[in-house]
Formats: sequence, structure tokens, C-alpha cells
Amino acid sequence: MRIEEDIKLDFADVLIKPKRSTLRSRKDVDIQREFTFKWSQSKWKGIPIIASNMDTVGTFSMAKVLAKYEMLTTIHKFASQEEWNDPSLLLDHVMLSIGITDDVRSDMFETMLGKRVKEMQWLCLDVANGYTERFVDYVKIVREQFPEKVIIAGNVVTAEMTEQLILAGADVVKVGIGPGSVCTTRKITGVGYPQLSAVIECSDAAHGVGGHIISDGGCTVPGDVAKAFGGGADFVMLGGMLAGHEEGEGELVTRGEEKFVRFYGMSSDTAMEKFYGEVANYRASEGKTVLVPYRGPVENTIQEILGGLRSACTYAGARRLKDLPKCTTFVRVNRQLNQRFLETE
Repeated sequence: MRIEEDIKLDFADVLIKPKRSTLRSRKDVDIQREFTFKWSQSKWKGIPIIASNMDTVGTFSMAKVLAKYEMLTTIHKFASQEEWNDPSLLLDHVMLSIGITDDVRSDMFETMLGKRVKEMQWLCLDVANGYTERFVDYVKIVREQFPEKVIIAGNVVTAEMTEQLILAGADVVKVGIGPGSVCTTRKITGVGYPQLSAVIECSDAAHGVGGHIISDGGCTVPGDVAKAFGGGADFVMLGGMLAGHEEGEGELVTRGEEKFVRFYGMSSDTAMEKFYGEVANYRASEGKTVLVPYRGPVENTIQEILGGLRSACTYAGARRLKDLPKCTTFVRVNRQLNQRFLETE
């Protein structure tokens, strides 16, 4: 047993220090990024915010709205072949999410996507624990099978494993263990890592070997998205911040005159019973189920997130989102918000 004494930080532990800026307006900030990926050598340009692959967030309805903003959606693992073959779907703005037990032969993807398989740019290899040798070997197999695809692998929270997954064939590593709003991994297992420190350390490791990272989880307000980018994240994945909207197609629950949407982690009892019929006897639930207020169309929330990101860049003096990490100085704080009045409307 050993103890690491250096302080690790979450988004709530810091604020971004404002700096003198030559920007005249928020509208002058370029929040698009353009990437060329290490192994696939393919290019992508857009706003690097991703809807999480939860079945009440990562839907095709969500993808169609986010695509209008040049944003991405990771479609949940249980989507049907019929949904995938919707001709109105823009496949350069969606990610196919697969688990480690899935057959990775090309004909499996052809069965799911039909003739559109060649249009699919992104493959997200999604497991809760990205630290196993089996997962590293799996990344290698998928890279050999699909050399032209952008491969995302995760989740991990440390520099050395980030490097290992990239060297195994991942273009992008997904970073985050336990920070999600309906994730209970830290409570059940005692395992995790403060998200901002994970982003800072993993992004440094990834960029050193030509890869990229996604900050996955822990964002509760638009300012957290800015902090993730300021910490070096190339992409930010959102679940709870996009929950409760009509595009998530979640179960609507009415309590009196108020409407709520049932939202749950994908390792929760609710999800496992829904998709597998039971919670396997060798595992515990690592997610919870909550009711979030129904929030209507997602576009208002998107505007709030993007507006906050542009404003953060102007405060930090970053003309482009790409420049935000270079312009960011984090200040450690004991309190970041005045909670005298809570929002009621």
C-alpha cells in the first residue's frame, strides 16, 4: 500500500483566472476544432462536444439536433439496425459504441449499418475498466480490422494507461472513472480520480504520443465544460447536462403538475434489467436512477453551453478554443458559487 500526497482537483476546486484580452466580442471566438488523428489519419472539424452513449442521451433524435451545431453523439449500444439505416442520419456526426464482448468482424458492422458502413468514421470501444490486458489486446484487434476508422478507447484516468491505449491503436482515449452524475462506481468500489487532474495528466500524456482525449463525466454547469477544455481535453462528453430533454426519448413521469424524465447510469439496476433481464450475480450495480425535471427541446441547453464556452474564452483571452489551454491559469478555491438564492424557475 502507498499514498500519493499531491493534491488532485475536480472542476469545483478551481476557477479560471481572467486575463487581459483583445477580443471585442464573444462572437469573435472560434469554438470549432480541426483534428487529424494519429492512426486513422482522417480529419474531422466541428465543435468537440459529445453526447454520451446513455440510452436516454445518446439517441438518434439527439444526434440530428447536435449535428446542426457540428457536434457529436455517441449512439448507445442498444440501438436497432433500422435506426442506424435512417437515410437522414449524418454518420460523420455519430459514433458507434461497442463493448469488449462484441464481434468485431467487418460483417457485423455491415449487418448493423448495411451499405452505409463505409460512411461510419467513429468507433467507440466502451468499457467501465480500461485497465485490463484484455482490453488493450482488443484495441489492437479493432485497429487491425479497421485501420481507417477513428477509434476511441476508455475509460481510464492515468497517464501511463492513456499512453498504452494510444500505442495499442486508439486515436482518442476516454478519461473518467466515477465522476458521472448517475455513476456510483466511487461509492461501490472506492476507485476513481478527480476529473480535472485526470484530464490534465492524461491530456499531457496523450499529446506527447500524438493522441487525443475525451473528458467523460463530471460536468454539471457550462463552466465545467470550459474548465475541461482549459485543462487540455480535446473533446468533452456530456450525459447529465443533456438529460431530461425530449430528444433523449426517456420515460416521462408526471408528479402532480410537474413532469420528470427517468435518468439512470448504464451500469445501474434499471439499465441492466432493461437490456439484460437481470443484474448478473457476480457484479453490483454501479449506477443510480433519478428523476430529472423535463427540460423540453435540447437546443436551449446547447446555446447555454456554447455561449458559456465562448464567454470563458473571452475572459481567458483565447481567440480560439484550441488556444484555451495555453491561456488558462486555474485558481484553487474553497467556494466558487454564491448559493444565497437557489433557482426556482
